[in-house]
Amino acid sequence: MPTHASGAEEHHVNTLLAHSGCKVDETTGAVTPPIHLSSTYERDKDLGFSKGFIYARVNNPTRQLLEENLAALDNGKEAAVFSSGQAAAAAIFQALPGGHVIMPDDIYHGIRTLMQTTFTAWGLASSEVDMSNLDHVKQALEAAGPRAAAAAGKRVVVWLETPSNPATKITDIEVVAKLAHSHGYIVVVDSTWVTPLITRPIDLGADLVVHSVTKYLGGHSDLTGGCVVAAPHATGEDSIFAKVRHSQCFTGGGLAPFDCWLCLRGMRSLGARMPVHSKNAMAVAQFLEAHEGVTHVFYPGLESHPGHATAKKQMKGGFAGMLSFRVKGGKDAAIQMVANLKLFKRATSLGGTETLIEHRASIEPADTPTPWDLLRVSVGLEHIDDLIADLAQSLAAVGTPASRL
Repeated sequence: MPTHASGAEEHHVNTLLAHSGCKVDETTGAVTPPIHLSSTYERDKDLGFSKGFIYARVNNPTRQLLEENLAALDNGKEAAVFSSGQAAAAAIFQALPGGHVIMPDDIYHGIRTLMQTTFTAWGLASSEVDMSNLDHVKQALEAAGPRAAAAAGKRVVVWLETPSNPATKITDIEVVAKLAHSHGYIVVVDSTWVTPLITRPIDLGADLVVHSVTKYLGGHSDLTGGCVVAAPHATGEDSIFAKVRHSQCFTGGGLAPFDCWLCLRGMRSLGARMPVHSKNAMAVAQFLEAHEGVTHVFYPGLESHPGHATAKKQMKGGFAGMLSFRVKGGKDAAIQMVANLKLFKRATSLGGTETLIEHRASIEPADTPTPWDLLRVSVGLEHIDDLIADLAQSLAAVGTPASRL
């Protein structure tokens, strides 16, 4: 998958990842980037800033390097990195005073909570729709028009998350983007679960892409960060991205230099890691789908998944490492199964080298739509035989029948 990033020679995404931030230092010959920890930078004698840096909250060489690489990976023009994925999302919401956000009905609970507890009080309206149902999407887009007009032309954003968290619903980014743009709306895609290695939403029509770089881009469960990447057409003085950049500077939410360096380091192995995540996740999903102790498996790589055809079209080279499933016997059986696991780690987050499993409903708000018998899995890089053996013994300990495989 070649990239056509502005001002850069055409390379495949794996090559860009392998060389993330690696510019040979002219002074020392170092092939990996240094970490610039300085909080401030000396002015020129004429009071200028000819070297391009003023103060760490405004910009930093290590942060700038990460942003340049993230923009190139997503075929965007610019990127802004933040202290978390939530901070990145909040910066977009801050750019929409009096506007309206159309969100998936199964959106990541952190984004829904951010909207309900903070930005609704700021006058930002929202509505939720099943983004995997195009008829419902069309209705939501039509309904948002009069609201936008009544708000004196305030901006409307269509926020996509595909696969969704944790139900793995699939949205056709290209189709929804065309529908949204026909109304003059802005399209934002949270692409955390798939990374630019699998899906590039800007190529499919997105205006902005959001990643929690905490996850696969960092890849080692040792940093927290987020980013917003803008398409070439989505920058400029009056753009939402310009306001996102302003928020990054003046609310002080930029990512620290050391975390920027860690993310660059993690990105350099993503091309090798993600195929293993995808291969292992497919094998786990197939094992679970064949097991009588599991009632539902949600993984877009399975042909039984209702969004499989769309996922196959827009997810290149694999279906990523995230899946969820429902355990026969309800909440108590699901919790017991998690307790019985020996190799899987019981923890929130995803995208690290280790396999994580989580009982989602117990960590989400009381009004969560997530079923109480659902478990979410971030499949890691362990040998697949060990992962399946652990699942098999855990399900057996719950009293469920053996696999039909």
